[in-house]
Amino acid sequence: METTNIIGLEEGWGIIQNEITKLINTLEGVSDSPNYGSIYSTVYTLCQQKHIEGYGEVLYARYEGVYNDYLQSKVLPAIQEKNDDVSMLQEFVKRWANHKVMVSKLSRYFNYMDRYYIRRMKLPCLKDVGFGCFRKIVYEKMKVKVRDAVIVLINQEREGTEIDKSLVKDVLEVFVEIGYENGKDKLDCNVDDFETAFLSDMVDYYARKGSNEIKAAECFQREKDRVSHYLHCSTEEKLLKQVEGQVLPENAQQDLAKEMQSVKLGDDKLT
Repeated sequence: METTNIIGLEEGWGIIQNEITKLINTLEGVSDSPNYGSIYSTVYTLCQQKHIEGYGEVLYARYEGVYNDYLQSKVLPAIQEKNDDVSMLQEFVKRWANHKVMVSKLSRYFNYMDRYYIRRMKLPCLKDVGFGCFRKIVYEKMKVKVRDAVIVLINQEREGTEIDKSLVKDVLEVFVEIGYENGKDKLDCNVDDFETAFLSDMVDYYARKGSNEIKAAECFQREKDRVSHYLHCSTEEKLLKQVEGQVLPENAQQDLAKEMQSVKLGDDKLT
């Protein structure tokens, strides 16, 4: 008959915490080699000690606490201390990428809890806990500043300044991915926290430019190109409706319709 070694909670957590510290060191750029198998075996041993109540509950709380402590002490300050928007956006993207690695590894090696304790107690899964911590501690505090910085860059591009499109795309992917929950992608954060403000600002931008400076086809194409360069594909229809309905003056809308019809006729001749 298989026996399970008895291990005290604090002794077991000390083993787990030591390996988590090594993982955090690697995320912070310090060379270290976590023994992930040690985490899994210790979690398994602690959860198997059925005669001791509460280990599952305590481990679940401490698992969340690992993220909370790291995000509050290291990640959020690292983003906030950047002195310019581009550096701040770069750090934001980097920290989200690191966090995904951390969640992937820790949820895998705490997996025994997901399969038994968490399922039995009907609690949020380990990945949702990990991503939820980033959303609560980092994203909610930084989303407005990040959004505004991205909109500034996009307006600079409209003025002819070359911007880092890859960086903008990476930032906006965070707005999409942060809505991840229960294995499904939700676009609520992208819509509520970025897209709505972006579309409103676009209308304001062209209103400031004045109708005489707007070239219909060029404006339409450039805004459409933004979707392929860095905006989420779900934004395209709303963006183009805004361009046609609110950005372009009535005479420009008519000119655009004629140009689009000419393009369509030309395409038909080629087919």
